[in-house]
Amino acid sequence: MPIHPQIAEILNHIPPADGTRPDPATMRAAEQERVTPVADRLPLVAVEDATATTATGDVAIRIYTPTAADSYGVIVYFHGGAFYLGSLDTHDGVARALAKETGFKVVAVDYRRAPEAAYPAGLQDCYGVLRWAAESGESLKWDGTSLAVAGDSSGANFVAAVTAMAHDEGFEGITHQVLFYPSVDLDFDVERYVSLQENARGYGLETVGLKPWNSFYLDSGADPADPLVSPIKREDLAGLPPALIITAEFDPLRDEGELYGRRLTEAGVSATVSRYAGANHGFVQNFSWIPEYHRAFEETADFLNRK
Repeated sequence: MPIHPQIAEILNHIPPADGTRPDPATMRAAEQERVTPVADRLPLVAVEDATATTATGDVAIRIYTPTAADSYGVIVYFHGGAFYLGSLDTHDGVARALAKETGFKVVAVDYRRAPEAAYPAGLQDCYGVLRWAAESGESLKWDGTSLAVAGDSSGANFVAAVTAMAHDEGFEGITHQVLFYPSVDLDFDVERYVSLQENARGYGLETVGLKPWNSFYLDSGADPADPLVSPIKREDLAGLPPALIITAEFDPLRDEGELYGRRLTEAGVSATVSRYAGANHGFVQNFSWIPEYHRAFEETADFLNRK
């Protein structure tokens, strides 16, 4: 099917990427201007800012409580933004929708971003908050059963890397991983995936922009050949937690996400790959007000609550 008409209408007003390196301060300011006022956000029982004390330092977090309950499953959520954009505020709507639809308590991570923080600072923050959440069960009212990691785009890259780190360190507490249109291969050779060619231009995220947008992370010391930077390069994916991978039809990153799902399945990991027709990269954050794309949160809820 073609790109969804409501998405197409907005894309018509976005200039094409020219391959130049963006200015982080300008881009962050533009993002902040689009943040939804607090009064207009999805209401929950509680939303509170807090600090997680981790092995590599204190990390700012935001905790979303969907309803009053005695205990909750917990989602540790990593926002997207090419490792240099995104914040607790820009992705607040995603975290709220995850909490509401799943019934889980959501812990969103304000990890350190490039270029100010060199690799692996952001990844360490995400892993540290995961371990903090597992150790803070009483204060979070964690049910001790369900502990998921979720993220979108570069945040989904962190999901894949964190699950690998946890496995390698012998931490088996992660029960689910959810990856929304993941960026799992930071080798941007256009020949590697058909979707990099099919969806190269006109759909928001453009292939020519991938390398400059991710350059801050790569220039900070993140090596695309390292499986913690490009998780699809990990040779052995066995033993990782069950995965839900949601991709978008008109996303240059579509094929790497779907290949990652196939590789998980081949390694014996339960992995569901769900492609959303007519959608583009970022639709969970930007277009979940369209009913058929809000379904991504409902699908996530089904995955996390499946018995």
